[in-house]
Amino acid sequence: MLRIRELMRVTAVRLSAVYLALFALFATILLVYVTETASSILQTQSQDAIADEIEVLDRIYQTTGISGIVRAIDRRARQPGAPLYLVTDGTGRILAGNVQSLEAGVLDDPGFKDTPFRYARFTESDQDRYHMAVAEVIQLPNGMRLLVGRDQTDQERIRLIVRNALILALLLMSFGALLAWFLVGRSALHRLDRMSAATARIMGGDLSERLPVTGTGDEFDRLSEKLNVLLARIALLQVGLRQVSDNIAHDLKTPLTRLRNRVEAALGADDAEQGGRQALELVLAEADGMIRTFDALLMISRVEAGSHPALKSEVDLSSVVADVVELYEPLAEDAGGRLVLDAAEPVVAPVSRELISQAVSNLLDNALKYGLSDRPLELRVVVRRQGEHCLVSVADNGLGVPPDKRDRVLERFYRLDESRSKPGSGLGLSLVQAIAAIHGGTLALDDADPGLKVTLEIPLERVVQPNDGARAS
Repeated sequence: MLRIRELMRVTAVRLSAVYLALFALFATILLVYVTETASSILQTQSQDAIADEIEVLDRIYQTTGISGIVRAIDRRARQPGAPLYLVTDGTGRILAGNVQSLEAGVLDDPGFKDTPFRYARFTESDQDRYHMAVAEVIQLPNGMRLLVGRDQTDQERIRLIVRNALILALLLMSFGALLAWFLVGRSALHRLDRMSAATARIMGGDLSERLPVTGTGDEFDRLSEKLNVLLARIALLQVGLRQVSDNIAHDLKTPLTRLRNRVEAALGADDAEQGGRQALELVLAEADGMIRTFDALLMISRVEAGSHPALKSEVDLSSVVADVVELYEPLAEDAGGRLVLDAAEPVVAPVSRELISQAVSNLLDNALKYGLSDRPLELRVVVRRQGEHCLVSVADNGLGVPPDKRDRVLERFYRLDESRSKPGSGLGLSLVQAIAAIHGGTLALDDADPGLKVTLEIPLERVVQPNDGARAS
């Protein structure tokens, strides 16, 4: 009983129960309709045949009277397959006909007897003696009674066979439907139990757990697949959050330690005034570095969340990139290299000038820091249109990034220089990727032979982001 109550809590099972009840109702209505219709048709046929026979006997009566109709009935009753004929006197004694006995009360009232009654014919064995019939009783002069009827034994047998067959079919179908309903409900409940168990393990902290998928492609599988994608995304975000937290702790521990050591050295210096000033300058530099790190984190979070005020307008990307390249040319020359811009034609796109400038600046800054090698540094910036997209690429001739590390360098705080000997926080490419996403674009890392080429791809048509409507309102 408890299992049945659990089954009835499942929506699919409740709907199946409703469908089963409706099926039983309409099947019962169909059963009654078919049997009653068949019975009505047979009764109408019998009544029409009796009426025709009475019409013939009436003509004989009008011509020959009582004696003539008695002789006619006696003659007609002897024919093979004859209908039921019976003539009785006022006392009920049989004068003519082929009926030996009738069910009591049939001859009492004249009129059509539509309810089948029992009768017996002459010359029949006892086991086949009783039959069913419908008839019409006519009152003649002198209290005599005339009965003309039609045998209904076969019709009644057919009607009972049809009714019993329909009842049996209904019972079998109902049993099959009930069994199917129970099995389907049990299967659905079993799958829900498995999903609930998996959900409980997930809520317990096991984010590697996934909802079961049977491979049937039904609504449970589709729901499980969508939720599994969501769980995978949550697990990935949790891993990223843990990595970000570890990297923040690692990257901030070193500057904070330096801050403490410099303050302690300044306090212990002989020349307190001069030592204190130098220490404060170094502390200020370290603090500025940490502030830049947190500013970069804050910008990435705001851009990814769509809360950054990215005021998009029709901007010539070639002009924006040229302005950034002009700022970085002196830095490239100081590093002993050169910076080349290839932007032959204007490329107009709906972008945020501020964010695109920030993205190109980050790419050039990364190339200057990590593109150094034993060759003279050469940076090449290309702006060109490709179909419905604009490509902004920055390529260097340095050591490049191994293919298996290219996805990792897009993670926050990840750096190929594990010793952290070079300046930087490992947030530059993460910010560029977030800026590409808010513009509906992508960021790709490829070989430059030698070196690394980073390409920012931006659609030339405006891409509506999920938060655009919220900002517009």
